[in-house]
Amino acid sequence: MSGAGHIAGRSCPASYGYGAGVFRRAPDFAADTLYVIGGLYGNPEALDAIEAMAALEAQEAGAAASAPVLAFNGDFHWFDAGQSAFADINRRVLRHIALRGNVETELAAADAGFGCGCGYPDDVGDGEVERSNQILLRLRATAMHRPQERLLLGALPMHAVALVAGARIGIVHGDAQALAGWGFAQRSLDDAGQREALLRQFSQSGIDLFASSHTCLPALRRFDVAGKTHAVINNGAAGMPNFEGGRHGVISRIAATPAPASLPVLHEAAWPVAGRMLHVAALAVRYDHARWRARFLADWPPGSPAHLSYFRRIEEGPAYSPRDAYR
Repeated sequence: MSGAGHIAGRSCPASYGYGAGVFRRAPDFAADTLYVIGGLYGNPEALDAIEAMAALEAQEAGAAASAPVLAFNGDFHWFDAGQSAFADINRRVLRHIALRGNVETELAAADAGFGCGCGYPDDVGDGEVERSNQILLRLRATAMHRPQERLLLGALPMHAVALVAGARIGIVHGDAQALAGWGFAQRSLDDAGQREALLRQFSQSGIDLFASSHTCLPALRRFDVAGKTHAVINNGAAGMPNFEGGRHGVISRIAATPAPASLPVLHEAAWPVAGRMLHVAALAVRYDHARWRARFLADWPPGSPAHLSYFRRIEEGPAYSPRDAYR
């Protein structure tokens, strides 16, 4: 949506849209094991933990196997408002496959008229929306000192197609239609009224599994239609707690083999695609909470917009459970 009547944070420019047909193309890359990492939110401790998991899996697999491929599907920036923190996240993430989320897109935009670009639905309060816009403005002030990095962020793709174990994986930030779409939120995936449209998107895209983030809460749902299985895995947030009482992020692992026992698997499922088994897992990102907490408070003290919106979640997790996520 665009135009003079748009509401910053709730609406997005028309350029955010792409439609499910865009995924009917040759894969952009192939991987035996793929980590999809959405919502890092500028948390370097979480990135340390993710890199350590990938290194451990590569070491255990041995020289004959390829290391996990890391794909960051947007919003890897958010709380990293300091110059050095922003530069560090950018450098480390852009060594891997990376997509832009609404945060990176709005950091690279010519103006800040669309706020955070989150496309928040009506059930998110106005205060939450306005605080997200304020966070984006502060982060944008940091990014404005780094014009080359802004150019790099703006040039990142909005979606990718990966081939894993014969399965076509659509990697997005939002959903099959738009960069900031909410169609892969747990509530939308469980809405029977939206089921027909969702299944049509699989048909239009030629995708077996969509991997997303954006909505900040994880979900894995399978849909069996006409003898074929499709699925959506939403990792929620890699850099923040995802469940009540927890202090870990979540990423998605998609692979030709089960996750090794050494990894912190929250949930894993497998089903046949193209004559091979596709293994899909949610992995816990057990980062150094005390160190991240101190870093967050140094940049976002009590009373700041990020503290008001996120500190309770960082300490206690959201009102959400693994049962909600992995039915």
